[in-house]
Amino acid sequence: MAARRTAPGPDRRVSALLDELRALGSEKDRAGMARYGIEVRNAFGVSVYVLRGLARRLGTDHALAAALWETGNHEARLLACFVDDPARIGVRQLEAWVRDLDSWDLCDQAATSLFDATRHAWPKAVEWAGRDAQWVKRAGFALMAGLAVHDRIAADAAFLALLAPIERGALDDRNYVKKAVSWALRNIGKRNPALNAAAVACAERIRAAANRRAGGERGGDAGARSARWVASDVLRELQSEKVRGRLARRRAGN
Repeated sequence: MAARRTAPGPDRRVSALLDELRALGSEKDRAGMARYGIEVRNAFGVSVYVLRGLARRLGTDHALAAALWETGNHEARLLACFVDDPARIGVRQLEAWVRDLDSWDLCDQAATSLFDATRHAWPKAVEWAGRDAQWVKRAGFALMAGLAVHDRIAADAAFLALLAPIERGALDDRNYVKKAVSWALRNIGKRNPALNAAAVACAERIRAAANRRAGGERGGDAGARSARWVASDVLRELQSEKVRGRLARRRAGN
């Protein structure tokens, strides 16, 4: 009687996948990643588009995702975000993974491709946005941005509750944080006309707070300049004809 064949365990599959990722990478792409501010000390230089294709081939696999993350390799961790099962992710894993974040692209993909689909996404968005560590804080605002796009059933009130932490976060002068703050507020403002008006009002409050802090409409400390930048970035998009027209057409279609 022939021996029963079993699928290789996660460890054996990870070894094979690392070999595959290494072969797919290139120094040219790795250098390109570095130019965009991506951490490449433990990266092969594989594009996220290639990784998403590989994830489709692998399918959802919680155990494999955990093993891929443990390698510490940049692409393996991105791949882990694409194959993990959000229904099986608990607070302990979220906290462990968010502490491991070391690059804006990994932070954003983890937040908007995985974390925002977990049952803990809403409380973690607010909690992380209130912490000080750069990548944890960015993850909080990236989570808000992801929820604004992917949570189709959340009520407007849930997003209105995010405006206070967004206003506080706008004063953070770290580039990777302030850009995520703007991203979160812009995505909220693109959901519907009511949230557009609320997000625009929030941006105007942020600008007013920056000017009060600076004692005028120019200059001020780094926090005031950051908040003023966030406000301008948000208002530029949310008050644009493109966004307003899209929201009007959506409202007319309803």
